[in-house]
Amino acid sequence: MQRYNILWADDEIDLLKPHIMFLNKKGYDITGVNSGADAIEKCEHENYDVIFLDENMPGMNGIETLTQIKQIRPNIPVIMITKSEEEHIMEEAIGAKIEDYLIKPINPNQILLSVKKTLDKKRIVSERTNHSYQQDFQKISMAFFDDMDYSDWVEIYKKLVYWDLEINDTENKSMMDVLDMQKTEANVNFTKFIKDNYESWINDEVDDRPILSHELMKEKVFPELDNENPVFFIVIDNLRFDQWKVLEPLISDYYNVEEESTYYSILPTTTAYARNSIFSGMLPSDMAKHDSDIWLGDDEEGGKNNNEEEFLLRQLKRRRINAKASYNKVIHVNQGKHVLDNIHNLMNNKLNVIVYNFVDMLSHARTDTEMIRELAPDEPAYRSLTYSWFMHSPLLETLKVLASKKAKVVISTDHGTIRCKRPYKIIGDRNTNTNLRYKQGKNLSFDKKNVLVADNPNAFYLPKINVSTSYVFATEDYFFAYPNNYNHYVKYYKDTFQHGGISLEEMIIPCVKLSAK
Repeated sequence: MQRYNILWADDEIDLLKPHIMFLNKKGYDITGVNSGADAIEKCEHENYDVIFLDENMPGMNGIETLTQIKQIRPNIPVIMITKSEEEHIMEEAIGAKIEDYLIKPINPNQILLSVKKTLDKKRIVSERTNHSYQQDFQKISMAFFDDMDYSDWVEIYKKLVYWDLEINDTENKSMMDVLDMQKTEANVNFTKFIKDNYESWINDEVDDRPILSHELMKEKVFPELDNENPVFFIVIDNLRFDQWKVLEPLISDYYNVEEESTYYSILPTTTAYARNSIFSGMLPSDMAKHDSDIWLGDDEEGGKNNNEEEFLLRQLKRRRINAKASYNKVIHVNQGKHVLDNIHNLMNNKLNVIVYNFVDMLSHARTDTEMIRELAPDEPAYRSLTYSWFMHSPLLETLKVLASKKAKVVISTDHGTIRCKRPYKIIGDRNTNTNLRYKQGKNLSFDKKNVLVADNPNAFYLPKINVSTSYVFATEDYFFAYPNNYNHYVKYYKDTFQHGGISLEEMIIPCVKLSAK
């Protein structure tokens, strides 16, 4: 077991010999000094794993000593020990970034607990996390053999996300490979579940089904319009549930999470289909039929999401919702700053929709830019980039302002993404769409194993461009690749984050209601 070196500064250090002997037996080497000046001198020449610092020493007191030690050794954890319970002293110590605060009289076990919390916390937490996951592993695996419904799958996915985040915080991440295998197994079984149930959901043939994209605003946003405060519906494109969980602590400084729910994205899990469905309140074939003037199919040129505001306004009119509404799409930082600067005016609207495209652009940049690939080689790094963007974004500043104004906020997304690892050969003509997770066209040639085929698009409420149109959806972590120039294609797209197909990550996505603190 590793032995740690501890510096203990106390003007009554000789009276602490019983404590020092106790810690020696537990594997800690103690260097004792009588003053703050001696502690500073020791720090200038020696390295320590932790420092105990008496707050009420004669001459240079503990707070003054702490300030100078932090300048010399900013990363050494310091535990402040004091007789005083005065709040201002505690605040000074906390402000100077102490690790812990103990009040005399102290007993040896108090000291030991504080040391373990400071020095051994990562090891202890790692061991406990790994043990707890090993216990839960069997329960999750056994659940795959049960007859699960859509809500059971939500709970399984949330558990997998929870363990993903927990194991990623352990020292050596030793259980991550096991978790990755279990996530793969989960997606195999989830694919079977979607194949068995999706068509009946989309045709509204069963009562027990999830909220789908076209029902999101009706179920989660429009009911909030009954409140007196303005409602802000913020759609962060491509936001997976795990990404929401890493953003949640930042948001929780300003909001209470009133409701954290999920809904299922429709197929294809793409912006053109799923997000248009959110704003129109309709499924894709209905949009193509009833709003043909603003719907653009895969076979048509032009941006597929340029008419979201009009889809929204038509949905409000169709549902007879007489609410003053605004729509803003943020692609560039300056657009985000414009929304932030315009909050005062937006507060005059009953409903404000803000679409943030950053996470979607991040996933595409990761595919196209070598530097972004290196910055985000896997899911934890991808989450970290999302966190870093959000922490410095106009969106977080916007949320802070909205909290101060007591606005109602709903945050959601249109679909998630999955890290694609395995290529899947498919052949199509030049009119076949380019998405890597779904293909739409005629005379498509492929192996029917490990894909979902919609030979009859009408049954999936998908536009039928011609008589022989079919849709093919990639499942699990596959991505479609053409046989020509196959190796280059596979190398370029392997380990990129894509969307459009069937996976837990793409289909089960967050919808969160926030109320200002």
